[in-house]
Amino acid sequence: MAELKLSTVNKSYGAIKVLHDVELDIKDGEFVVFVGPSGCGKSTLLRIIAGLEDITSGAISIGGRNVGQLSPAERKIAMVFQSYALYPHMSVRKNLAFGLENLKFKRVEIEARIAEAARMLAIEPYLDRRPKQLSGGQRQRVAIGRAIVREPDIFLFDEPLSNLDAALRVQTRAEITKLHREIKTTMIYVTHDQVEAMTMADKIVVLRSGQVEQVGAPLELFDHPRNLFVAGFLGSPRMNIIKGKVASIGESGVIVDVGNGGKLISDVDLSGIQVGQAVLAGVRPAHFSRSGQDGLPFVVQYHEGLGTETYVYGNLEGQDEQIIIHEPGHFAPSPGDRVLINSMPVRVHLFDPESGLAFGRRQGQGRR
Repeated sequence: MAELKLSTVNKSYGAIKVLHDVELDIKDGEFVVFVGPSGCGKSTLLRIIAGLEDITSGAISIGGRNVGQLSPAERKIAMVFQSYALYPHMSVRKNLAFGLENLKFKRVEIEARIAEAARMLAIEPYLDRRPKQLSGGQRQRVAIGRAIVREPDIFLFDEPLSNLDAALRVQTRAEITKLHREIKTTMIYVTHDQVEAMTMADKIVVLRSGQVEQVGAPLELFDHPRNLFVAGFLGSPRMNIIKGKVASIGESGVIVDVGNGGKLISDVDLSGIQVGQAVLAGVRPAHFSRSGQDGLPFVVQYHEGLGTETYVYGNLEGQDEQIIIHEPGHFAPSPGDRVLINSMPVRVHLFDPESGLAFGRRQGQGRR
């Protein structure tokens, strides 16, 4: 079993603290993605799990065993790096075998593991080639294969797709997801790309400035962001944030005045909310729709037609902040056009402007 537990993990470089009291539980067989902006500490956290960095304080256990003082090899972890890190003078077969040969595995066992990894990753035709004879995607599969042959308890991926072009990234992330389903081994994957996080993870860990902002399933974080940072980071395009004040509170929910007579209704929990209170309303672009009447007046700046969908950029009348709305199919408004838009109460998030924290949903309310 390869459950991973981090307990109050801190990391400092001299006076600079880069990880702050990280608490994390990862179940055996989970695919967990660490995501966050550059410099948030996600790669440092991965290297600490691998044993490539020491912790300043706290504890790390794998399968109930404290591994804080163990070397990377003793932790039964395999790491796939961004740079592939293949030996250029060796064939693919030799690259896959090298680590096992150093561990004194018998030749028959080495060949069996290479054959199985090559089958999983569809690299059998390339076993006798050298890395320079392979494409970027093929090299990355070889790097993953080198990890697979070690049969580790945990796989660690440090931004493995960042060197690939867009099409190869889509293909390779699908291959890694398929691999996880096949071998059912715990995987931890670091990326700054929230699309990778949303499409690959069983569980996402959102980090900012060395702190864990929220942990949960992709759709849980998308539908129920804990704060403004998570709301803005997950989702492409990002969530629209609109300044407003609570106009009234009633059975229909919290009615927020966003200026110029425009109003949004949210079904958040009423406790802790008062009439006249300043709030930030959050609505994702896909959760705005055009309405025939009683909508918010939206003034078009420009649009991006993508064939199957259209993104329209503009602002609410009387406000400067840019708003994005998503329309399925073809929609080609002209700059300056005025469109009425609205959103269902269940899709309108409210945040405290001072703390950035989200107001919770009413008991029993969910996403539709």
